[in-house]
Amino acid sequence: MKKIFLCSAIGVVCLALISSCNLSKADSVPENLVKESDKAVSDVAVAETSVEVGGTMMVPSKNIFDNISNSKDHTTFIAAVKQAGLVEILSSDDLFTVFAPTNQAFSTVPKAILDSLMKPEAKADLTKVLTYHIVLGKLKAADLKDGQELITVQGGKLKVSIKDGKVMINGANVTIADVVSSNGVTHVIDGVLMAK
Repeated sequence: MKKIFLCSAIGVVCLALISSCNLSKADSVPENLVKESDKAVSDVAVAETSVEVGGTMMVPSKNIFDNISNSKDHTTFIAAVKQAGLVEILSSDDLFTVFAPTNQAFSTVPKAILDSLMKPEAKADLTKVLTYHIVLGKLKAADLKDGQELITVQGGKLKVSIKDGKVMINGANVTIADVVSSNGVTHVIDGVLMAK
């Protein structure tokens, strides 16, 4: 009799433990809320890394070309990228750092020179100018050091200067830094870089 009672008591305790485990699981945060919470944190992280350029938010999930082509301040740069046939490169999965001159920067280049570069027969020269603005790898402003030399895709060198926290590339000011894209980073600059 004592054996039967003992077995029954153990069975009741086991049932109580099992039901309390189930109860604590039911009382925990529902799975869908955990996922929503994770998503909210993820959205905040994306929002923090998004930067507005030319009136449009640059989205880290888009590639360099797709992002910068939405900037109203870079229509000349994008037209030149298309003319030079560099869309595929700036849309690829390879990592690049691009120093992107604004329309205002291009306006300082004599019109005759710019018009000449945009002609089909000058594609090779235009490509040299644009690839002088591109460096392999993803370099944020914090990765750049005063006096550093960067080797461009064109093969030339860019000189980094940093003074009072302001970054300059060959004397052109970085006006918006760290525009993160899926395949690298863009820095907006106020001058067109010309290889010497």
